[in-house]
Amino acid sequence: MSPLCSPPTAITPNSPVSLYSRSNLLSLFASSSTTRHKTDNSWRNFKAKMSSPSALAPSDSSPPLPPLPENPTVLGCGGLSMDLLAAVEAYPEPDDKIRSTSLKIQGGGNVGNALTCAARLGLNPRLISKIADDSQGRGILEELEADGIDTSFLVVSKEGNSPFTYVIVDNQTKTRTCIHTPGFPPMIPDDISKSSLFSALDGVRLAYFDVRLPATALVVGHEVIIIFFSLVVVWAWTEASSVPSALLSMLLRLPNVRFVIVTLGGDGCIMLQRSVTEGDQSEEMDIDNLLESLNQRKDSNTTIPTCISSAETKLRANGIGTVSGRLFIGTAEKIPPSELVDTTGAGDAFIGAILYAICAGMQPEKMLPFATQVAACSCRALGARTGLPHHTDPRLAPFLRQTP
Repeated sequence: MSPLCSPPTAITPNSPVSLYSRSNLLSLFASSSTTRHKTDNSWRNFKAKMSSPSALAPSDSSPPLPPLPENPTVLGCGGLSMDLLAAVEAYPEPDDKIRSTSLKIQGGGNVGNALTCAARLGLNPRLISKIADDSQGRGILEELEADGIDTSFLVVSKEGNSPFTYVIVDNQTKTRTCIHTPGFPPMIPDDISKSSLFSALDGVRLAYFDVRLPATALVVGHEVIIIFFSLVVVWAWTEASSVPSALLSMLLRLPNVRFVIVTLGGDGCIMLQRSVTEGDQSEEMDIDNLLESLNQRKDSNTTIPTCISSAETKLRANGIGTVSGRLFIGTAEKIPPSELVDTTGAGDAFIGAILYAICAGMQPEKMLPFATQVAACSCRALGARTGLPHHTDPRLAPFLRQTP
């Protein structure tokens, strides 16, 4: 696997931006563009279409929610899809014929889902991706714009097909199986011009890549500060014997990365944060042993998301090296089986909430439970976006108001 961070080889905007990435960072070449770039801000009018049930509004007696972030603009580059979701009583055996219990057709794709989540939480997302000018593509576009996402930089091919995914949701095992058909023609760096790129980056606080369009991944900042990976990628790239050791290995390999998070489904997440300064910690602690000690502090009777953290110390992984920092465990909400509907897009919801949390300046102790709660909300409805909460959802209020 090639390195996850390459030196910038394209001109970047004057204002520095932070980068959230799960992909290789590749330069983008100047070219002709087929983007839907606009010269005004009319896309923001779509924000007016966003509405949430009156029941989600806080009551007069409730403490006010914290203000939205001052710089709420984020950029996402990655895959879109039209999801065709069918819930079934049980996943079929080969050559079976069964009936669905419910059906939903809804926009999907990792970056589309994450930015939809971020938009509903109050950010202003921009999107770089590609669809075709077909019925599926038009449906994808309409949904994104209805949630207030700036689609000015979306590439629309006159020919070909938009991506789509069959999603089979097993009501018995609470799992989902995805069968994806990529769009055609695929997106390439020449699809977007340098001027469009600079416009997309103007004023951006964070950029997010979902690894679906690696050849078009943008060098959007001076350095990478945050990395998220799936557990499979973590182990495959580092070849470490454990998750904590793999995270430590990644911080050693990527010296500009501030912290790394790996999600573990129903087991929550683990985060390793690098110390701002190395400090004078003379005592080293084995990172696997530290994780075990943090796990012992979990409260089995607690159903809401929580965060358990270590003190700042010098962490050691045998055969790998040492890093000064803190280890965090984020526990997942224990969703009653009767409320758990579909886990499709739960990871995307988590990422969208993390984008919001970073823009809002949340510390890890607040950020991880908040993002986990947002992901849990998404699991209570069919499809990746149906259950995504808005900023005023009362289920989020305790996590938004808490300190730090």
